[in-house]
This record gives sequence, C-alpha cells and structure tokens, in this order.
Amino acid sequence: MSTPYPFTALVGMRDMQLGLLLNSVNPAIGGVLIRGEKGTAKSTAVRALSALLPRLEVVPGCRFSCDPAAPDPGCPDGPHEGAAGKTRAAHLVELPVGASEDRLVGALDIERALSEGVKAFEPGLLADAHRGVLYVDEVNLLHDHLVDLLLDAAAMGSSYVEREGVSVRHAARFLLVGTMNPEEGELRPQLLDRFGLTVEVTASRDTDERVEVVRRRLAYDADPAAFAARWADEEDALRERIAAARELLPSVRLGDAALRQIAATCAAFEVDGMRADLVMARTATALAAWADRTEVTADDVRQAALLALPHRRRRNPFDAPGLDEDKLDETLRQHAADDEENGTDGEGDGDDDPDPDRGPDGPDGPDDPGGGRPPQDGTPPQEQPQDGTHEEGRETAGGEDDGPRDQSDADSGARGDAADGAEDADGTGRPGAPAPEQPAAPAGEPFRARTLYVPGLGEGASGNRSRARTAHGRTTGARTPRGALGRLHIPATVQAAAPHQHARGRQGRGLVLRRDDLREVVREGREGNLVLFVVDASGSMAARKRMSAVKGAVLSLLLDAYQRRDKVGMVTFRRSEAEVALPPTSSVEAAAARLDSLPTGGRTPLAAGLLKAREVLRVERMRDPSRRPLLVTVTDGRATGGGEPVERARRAARLLAADGTASVVLDCEAGPVRLGLAGALAAELGGSAVTLEELRADAVTDLVRHATGTGAPGAQPGQVPGPRTAHPRPQNRDHQQNPQNKQNRRAA
Repeated sequence: MSTPYPFTALVGMRDMQLGLLLNSVNPAIGGVLIRGEKGTAKSTAVRALSALLPRLEVVPGCRFSCDPAAPDPGCPDGPHEGAAGKTRAAHLVELPVGASEDRLVGALDIERALSEGVKAFEPGLLADAHRGVLYVDEVNLLHDHLVDLLLDAAAMGSSYVEREGVSVRHAARFLLVGTMNPEEGELRPQLLDRFGLTVEVTASRDTDERVEVVRRRLAYDADPAAFAARWADEEDALRERIAAARELLPSVRLGDAALRQIAATCAAFEVDGMRADLVMARTATALAAWADRTEVTADDVRQAALLALPHRRRRNPFDAPGLDEDKLDETLRQHAADDEENGTDGEGDGDDDPDPDRGPDGPDGPDDPGGGRPPQDGTPPQEQPQDGTHEEGRETAGGEDDGPRDQSDADSGARGDAADGAEDADGTGRPGAPAPEQPAAPAGEPFRARTLYVPGLGEGASGNRSRARTAHGRTTGARTPRGALGRLHIPATVQAAAPHQHARGRQGRGLVLRRDDLREVVREGREGNLVLFVVDASGSMAARKRMSAVKGAVLSLLLDAYQRRDKVGMVTFRRSEAEVALPPTSSVEAAAARLDSLPTGGRTPLAAGLLKAREVLRVERMRDPSRRPLLVTVTDGRATGGGEPVERARRAARLLAADGTASVVLDCEAGPVRLGLAGALAAELGGSAVTLEELRADAVTDLVRHATGTGAPGAQPGQVPGPRTAHPRPQNRDHQQNPQNKQNRRAA
C-alpha cells in the first residue's frame, strides 16, 4: 500500500483543511464540496485525511462494517449480537465518474430471487464507505441521478435498494467529500444545496509559499516513507485532536443567542429552505468542539456562515458562489445589540474575546487550518453595474425594437459590411484597410426560451432535451439482455419461461428459470445533446441594440442548455475567418463569459463559420458518438467576402445537412423589409428558422407552420423537413392536431 502524503504537510489551503476536519468531527454536517482550479491539492488533501481518522472496531466478516458495540439491527449480514470485534483503518472509497447505479448502491441477483426466493445482495460502494470516507472526484461530471442517490444516503445515513419488489436496507454513514473544477461545469443549485459545506481553493500567489510546496512535494516523491516519518508527530497530534473533538461534541451547548444569530443570518441572506440553518448549527458546534470548548460563540457562527452559505446564494447558473462579509458582520452585530437591549442570554456573543486573532483552532501551526479565515479570501461578490448599458440591453431583449430603429440598425450593419474589412474589387478576398474593432455590446436580459430538440430516438447521456433510450424513464418494451442484466422486466420474463416449466420438471410454486428466459426493461426518457452555437459577429450584426438582443437570446439558450444538461460549444465568424471561441464543454458558464466579451465588425464569412462548425462536430463525434449534436446558427443570413460568398455558404450548409446534423437558424434579420436569407439558409441545412420573437416561450406567435397537409413544426411554407430537422417544441393547438407531435408529447 502506498504511503499517503501527510495532511499536516500541506502548505496553505487552510479553509479546505478546516472544512475536511470539521466533517471528520461531525459527519452529520453533510460533507464538503471543494471547488478549485486544477493542481491545487484537492485530491491529495482528501486522501491524506483518511489516514487521520481513528481506527474502527468492526464485526469480522460483515460486509457492512457494523460496530460490534452497536450493530445495525437491519444489517443484511446480521444479526451480530455478541460478536467479537476486530480493529481496522477507516476506508477511503473513491467513486469513479463512470460508475453505474448498481456499483454505487449495490445489486440484487434477481435470477436467484425469482428461482430460489433468496435475497442475494452484492454490496456497493456505499456499503464499503460506511464509517469511512466516500470521495467523488469531479462530482460535477457525475450523472445527476447518481448524485441524488449519493446525497440521499449521506443525509439519511442508510441506503435502500429496490428491485422489482425485492428490497434491501443497510447503514451508510460516511464522510462525503466532493471535488470539482468549475471550468468543467457547475453543479445544479439544487445539488449544491445538499452539500453541507463548500470551500474555494486557489493556488497561492506568494513566491515563498509556492517554493515550499514544490520543495515538500519533491521530497515526498523521492522517498514517501521518509517524508511521512518526518511529519509523524504532527499527524499523531492531529489524529488525537480529532478523536478528542468527537468525544467532546455531544457536550457542546448551542445557546439560544447563538441559535438566533444563525437563524437571523440565514434570513438576512435569503437562503432557500431550512437546510442552511441546520448545517450552520452543526458546523458551529463542531467548531466549538474543535477548539476544545463547550459553548458556541459568535466567532463560531460567523465561520460557520462563511463555510455553509456561499454556495447557497446562487440564484441562477451564472452566479458565482460568494458571501458579502460586511453584510454578515453587520447582521451579527445588529443581532448582538438586539440581544443586549432585550436582555437575552449572550453566552455566544464573543465580542469581548481577549484574543481576537485566535480562531477556533488555536495558534497557527501544521494542525491549524485557519479557523475564522473566510473561504474565499474575503472577496465579496461583485454587484451588477447599474449603468445605462444594461438597461439598454434589457430594452431590446428578444428583438423587440420598433421598425424604424430596426431599419436604422440594418442600414448601420450594411454600412459596416461595406466599410469594415474592405476587400479589393476583384473579389479575391485580399484584405484592405484594417477594420475598426467594435466594442462588445452587453447582453440583453435573458428570458425563458422555447425548447429546441433533435428529432428521432437517441442513446446519449442522460439529460432533458431530446427523446432517447435511457436507464430511467417510461417503460416501452422488453429485450434480451445485452451483457449484464439491467432492470428486469418481470411479465416478459415470466412469459418467456412459462412454456418450458413442464419440460424443466417444475415442482412447487417457484419458477424454473434459465438465463435465456430473462428479459430486461427498455425505457425511453430524455438525453442531453451537444448544442453548438455558430454566431455571426460581423459588421452586419454590429448595431449595439441589435447585438444586445442577439446576445440576450443566445444567453437564454445557454440557460436552457444548462437546465437540460447539454454540452455546449461556440464558433464565431467575422472578417475573413472563423474561430472556435469555446470547444465543446459542460461549462455553460464559460460559454456565457465568451459571449459577453464577443467583439463585432468586419465581413461575413458565413461559409467559413459553417465549415468550422462541421469540423468541430466531426471531432466531437469521434470522441462521443452517442451524443447527438444540435447546430444553432445565429445570423441574419448575409454572406460577404471572397468569390461567390453566398454559393459557398450554401455548399457548406448542404455538407452539414448530408452529415445528418440537426439544425436551427436563429434569424436576426431586422427591419420592416426582410430578405428571408436566414430562412433560405435553414432550408439548405435541412432545418428550421426561428426569429428572435418566436424564440420566447411566452410569444404569441406560433412556431408551427403547416404546408398544405405535409407541414412540420418550424417548417417554412412549402418546406418539408427531413428526419434530421431540429424543431422548436411547439405549445399550441396546431401541435396537438399533428399525429407526430402527439407521439412526441406522449414520450415526454
């Protein structure tokens, strides 16, 4: 077994250390989520912590690590009354991102359950982690239903496995630790709230500290055992301190004054629900026990708020976790003053602490993770600027400008096309004078967008956009298992086995089953797609109000992609080329940031943008062939630059259509006179065109256009989309009258 890096040898990262240690003192806090950039010792710290946990007394042979002094009465391996115990180290169990549900919670042998009537249960990772540490690296990449199961078990302290009427329950109490890099995508706010504490970690910018990190790591790599021996005394002292804090925890008193401070703080920051209050109370008592005190102080409440509230302040996917410390201090001071005025017992006040620099963890040292230090270096969240630029964007969100202003914008865009990126008259594409750079327009206010989806039936990753065969959803049939048996389809299995019972010599009530009798459930649900945006950033889009409306529409689609668990990417084109502004990623936040700083100006190389998108999709198809793409082209349909720009754009569109790429064109053309260029592009792509007004979910305009008896959702008059066409999901009477749409509605 390899020697872990000593926990006390970590340099800096005091907030991360404190969050881990508090959960080791009181696992009921609900775990800790460590957010940070790559290379910040997140995984190293978690693995180091497991070596500090006290050794356990377990029942020999029990697969669920029952305590012989207090065995679980419902243990599947029980009963254990009177069993002798043995000592072993606490387990560190790592949950891989690609784990299945059965690997996490355990699996029942349904074949033996039906034929022999026994509960043959194979424990999962939750059972192995009982009374130890369960570590999930890159928890933001884990499927949502697995995160739900994981957090349910952590909250209830037990795991339930239900399969076709057969159920097993076992204890599952563990220290839950998740790590993630926000650049790779965020957890949904609902899942963030389930983690007790969250800490942010960043690499130190102090030269001396970075030198010490490298020095210690090189020494560990050269001789792990010798390096660990140098820190053995500090490790033993910290291990004893954890054990002492655990023993003291039941004696810690949470007075009414401290409890009222907790409630007032959660109310002041308008956190949802009551989980934050409970987590703060448990964290504050753990802080007191860690500091060898039996009374919770105001300092404990403050530190508990800094650990438990920042991630619960997110209101939408693009909000960064954070907490206004000035507001926190004001809330605590105001409540302390109210208590003094009302004569409330102020045992938790803490304002007269003779040593204000002393946190709940005592003096600085290897075992002092910096109690009282804010988890985010004290940086409050930045307020949204209230200048006129944002108001300007909100006025035009969704393309609601009046006609004359739209015509002015269109004329301005046309002049920009003529002036920006000037090319020589022979059309060879040689650039002339440099095009002026247009400042990035602010995004308009996002709105609830209508759902765009990929037609057909996929088999991609679980999500909430397009129809797909998934592990979860409504049952649509049964099939012979392909490899390991999934969910058993009992009626189909019985039907397959029934004709052979006499020949197999059946006696009694049980069925005589063979492996080839088994049938598994086929389910239909929803998948997540790859939504690739191709954004026209040329001079024709440069009118400020117009670009704000376009950015607001794209931001709305990004919010929709976040909620539907899609991957997103972005290609932009202007001047004479196209570039990949954002490779396909699960981080919708990164796409929003790139969109916000998107400059405009120059010619409109539409063909280059479409060809670049085709190349991105080709590479991504090799990486993840089961994830179906949805191409969203944001343009007014104009194409300039080089020879025959319009024809080259049409050829590029036909190539994408030949690849079977589902497409939607977001028509940004404005003004009372419209040329319909975006609609013509959509026809070449084999997709549909949607205007900014039609993109709104609450728009009066219907998205269903029927040709004479052969129309389909989103089709232009006379256009019959093929099977690759991506449709907006309609919500009107025409939709209900379309038989294909009825089928789609039943699938949802």
